[in-house]
Amino acid sequence: MEFKFDMEENKEQIQAFREFLDSKKDTPGPLMPSLQRAQDVFGYLPKEMLEVISRKLSIPMAEIYGVATFYSQFSFIPTGRNKISVCLGTACYVKGAQSILEEIETQLGIKSGETTKDEIFSIASARCVGDCSIAPVILVNEDVYAKVKKDDIKEILSKYN
Repeated sequence: MEFKFDMEENKEQIQAFREFLDSKKDTPGPLMPSLQRAQDVFGYLPKEMLEVISRKLSIPMAEIYGVATFYSQFSFIPTGRNKISVCLGTACYVKGAQSILEEIETQLGIKSGETTKDEIFSIASARCVGDCSIAPVILVNEDVYAKVKKDDIKEILSKYN
C-alpha cells in the first residue's frame, strides 16, 4: 500500500523542519536528531524528507536508510490514529495471541507493521507488555484489553472507528 506525502499540505512543517536542519548542519552527529525530529513532526519518515535531510546535511541516502532501518523507533509508513499492539510474549502466545493478531489483521485488511489506508489503525506486535497474569493482552493506544478472545476483536475495534 502506497501512502502519498502531501508537500503542499505540510508546507509549514517542512519549512520549520528545514530551519531545524540548518541549525544542525554544523554540529557533530546531526543525523539521529534530524531523523527523530522528522518522525516527531510528520509521524513517520517520508522519503521526501529523507531527501531533504540528505541534501541539507550532505549525507548519502544509503547512510540515512542504514541508520533509519537499524532503529525500530523509525517508521517509513504513517501510523494510524489508533495504534494496536498485540503482545506475543510467551504467556500471551501460549494463550492464543497469534490467532488474535490474525483476527485483527483479517478484520482490518492489513498485516502487522502496516496502517489502514484511511490511517485509522496501525498494527504492531510487542514482545511483552509486562502483565502476564492477564494474557493474552492487546493495547489500543493506552487502553489495555485483558484476556482477549477472538470474539472480542470486533467490539474492541468498533470503539475506535
